Amino acid sequence: MTGVRKGLAKVEVALRWDPSPAGTPANDLDVVAAVYGAADRHGTPVQLVHFGSRSPDGTITLNRDSHTGQGFGFDEVMTLELHRMSPDKVRVVIGVVIQNTGAAAGGTGGAKTFADVAGTGFRIREGHTDLAQGDFAGLPHATAATVAEFTRDASGAWSFGVRLEGFEADPEEFTRAMGGVR
Repeated sequence: MTGVRKGLAKVEVALRWDPSPAGTPANDLDVVAAVYGAADRHGTPVQLVHFGSRSPDGTITLNRDSHTGQGFGFDEVMTLELHRMSPDKVRVVIGVVIQNTGAAAGGTGGAKTFADVAGTGFRIREGHTDLAQGDFAGLPHATAATVAEFTRDASGAWSFGVRLEGFEADPEEFTRAMGGVR
C-alpha cells in the first residue's frame, strides 16, 4: 500500500514588533500573502491578501491587524487554509512590509527600515507546532521582506520553506517583486 501524504493544511503566520517611542510616529508592519497560479508561478499573483482584504475564496484571512505594535505577543495574525485552495493555486509567498515609510525614526525623513523598528519577530505554525520563528535583525536596511514560501507538489500536498529576503522597495513595488525568482 502506498502512503497518502497530507502535507500542510491550516497555517498561521504571526508578526510582532514593539510600539514606537512616545512622541514618534507609529510603526505599522503588515503581513502580505501573494498567491501564484500554476501558469505563472513567479510572475503576477492571482491573489494578493493584506490589511483590509481577504482572498475571494476565503482561504486566506487577516485575523488581527495592528497599526502600532501595541499589544501582548503577536500583533498581526494571518491564517492560510492551504488544504481548501483550488488545485490551480500552487504557490504562496508570505511577506512583511513596513507602512508609513515616509517618516524614518527620529524624524529624519526617508523610508523606515527594519533597523528603525524594535522587537520585530515572526512565527509560522500549524496547529501547536512551530514551523519557523525569526526576526528581521539581519535585514536592517530593508523596508520589506519575504518570510516564507508554501508550494504544492504534483500530489497536491503543500510544503513550506523559510525565505527571509530583504527588499528596499515601497509597498507597491514589493508586492510586484516578492514572488520573483531570486
